[in-house]
Amino acid sequence: MAKPKSKKDRDEQTDTLASLLDNGMEGSQEGGQRAVQSVEVGGRLLLALAQQPGPLSLKDLAALAGLTPARAHPYLVSFGRLRLVEQQPSGRYALGPAALQMGLTALHQLDAMREAEAVAEALAAATGHAVAIAAWGNFGPTVVRMIEAQQPLLVSMRAGTVMSLLGTATGRAFAAVLPRDRLLQATTGAVGDPPGRATRLSAEDLAIVEAARKDIRAHGAVRAKGRPIPGINAFSAPALDHEGQPALVITALDREERCPVEWNSASARAVRDAAREVSSRLGWAGGATGLR
Repeated sequence: MAKPKSKKDRDEQTDTLASLLDNGMEGSQEGGQRAVQSVEVGGRLLLALAQQPGPLSLKDLAALAGLTPARAHPYLVSFGRLRLVEQQPSGRYALGPAALQMGLTALHQLDAMREAEAVAEALAAATGHAVAIAAWGNFGPTVVRMIEAQQPLLVSMRAGTVMSLLGTATGRAFAAVLPRDRLLQATTGAVGDPPGRATRLSAEDLAIVEAARKDIRAHGAVRAKGRPIPGINAFSAPALDHEGQPALVITALDREERCPVEWNSASARAVRDAAREVSSRLGWAGGATGLR
């Protein structure tokens, strides 16, 4: 009668079988495309390293990737040969110089508008709202792409339109996350500004900015109810780059009956989710708002 195997023996047998499966089998087909399972398994280790602030022990890294140390180690050896991972004198693992070069190249190739357009189009299709993408231009918040609502709106927002810094949801979404010196670059004459608005931020202006900051902290977006266009509501949320700076603002707007201003509304959630998705594509790995 064979001697029962110990837990250690069973674990080693499982790891050996898993390694054979990793190296010898392809993953499931999705959309008619074949995937290599071993690449996906090993990729979990790289992703785990990328999400941590410092080096990790083999045990901790393997646990984060959902692997045993014995199964993770061969991947780390291969990644080390490619300089994607390096083992420090302490024995801990960190991303290597090749991973750094890949990240820098990805940042160099990154186009914020290209990343945001697909997300904005999906937001417009899912909600039926008009959706605007705005960037910070020489004169302040400037619309760079406008996607019309499913039911046409009579609004003056078009590509090239400069929005009010404090009188629109788009502007206040920027104001909530920009340093004060950049806020002062905004000039008069934007859509939604009252005649003769001062270029300096008054105490009342600063109170509006602080209210917007609170909304971003609490809800991830700012909102506008019937202003500057009566009967039109809007939600706006900033998309942050890898440094936590606002690259763009995503705004959804529609008639008040189709876009209620409650924070728990489907419109609010959709705009927040869209901004988070763009931020993720731009390399932001911090909190939802980027406020410091």
